[in-house]
Amino acid sequence: MKRKEEKEIVFYEISDFKYYLQNEKRSSKNTIDAYLNDINFYAEFLKKYQGVFDVQDIEREHIEKYVLSLKRKELSKQTIARKVIAVKEFHKFLYTENITRDNPASLIETPKADKPLPVVLTKDEVNTMLQAINGTKATDIRNRAMLETMYAAGLRITELLDLKLSNLHLREKYMIIIGKGDKERMVPLGEMAIVSLRKYIETAREELIKEPTDLLFFNYKGDKMSRQGFYKFIANLAKDCGITKEISPHTIRHSFATHLLEGGVDLRIVQEILGHEDISTTQIYTHIDKSKLKEMYDHTHPLAKKEE
Repeated sequence: MKRKEEKEIVFYEISDFKYYLQNEKRSSKNTIDAYLNDINFYAEFLKKYQGVFDVQDIEREHIEKYVLSLKRKELSKQTIARKVIAVKEFHKFLYTENITRDNPASLIETPKADKPLPVVLTKDEVNTMLQAINGTKATDIRNRAMLETMYAAGLRITELLDLKLSNLHLREKYMIIIGKGDKERMVPLGEMAIVSLRKYIETAREELIKEPTDLLFFNYKGDKMSRQGFYKFIANLAKDCGITKEISPHTIRHSFATHLLEGGVDLRIVQEILGHEDISTTQIYTHIDKSKLKEMYDHTHPLAKKEE
């Protein structure tokens, strides 16, 4: 009986792991909840199928069998990867805190999860949305300038909303963007975006502004535009244009990058414009449609067509 009671209280280290995530790693509540759910699931597997009741007894083969069991359940690659990452983090914690003598998960490979391709608008869909913003009210002129600027420069929503007049160099056709980690980058601007920005600054901004400030865009109350406000505008505009894709402000950034690559712009240049530190982040946009790729090949390769 005593043996069974001992087995019921094993893996008490999970509570220590929770404390570590909360107070040392400062992880979000969602991350902590996900990790704990995954580790409890892992612990139950070890107890039920491997007869392991103490973290000291866990060996690499136990973890490998656990990973194999996840694959047999036909879970998605993303789910399996998340559960394996949780296990690796748990064992790393146990080893770092000298709770275990070694780390049996150190050589366990994390299954690669397939990254879902981003939703992308076609060039025609973008043009349809832009042409639909044809009102003369200050908010209409602002909306056109914001969408033109976001699409012309591939901005993140935060970068767009934080834009200041002093960031713009319209005569030189570029602007300075303050991206993640307060890193600056210079982004070129096309003629249509420049025209829309000038029109907004000269005819609408003063009507919306409440007090002197360098900030560029405002809502109808004269306050800084919110993420939610612009998100709602983009979603409603797409719906009004008959676009059934689920889009967000980030869809405009995805579309910008995809259209550049479709046009033959080098991946490294797109990386620089988007402000990605790692080019692997930019490579998700290389999902050019096969028919488009074939069209580009036929148009550019000297041996693509038969000589007449």
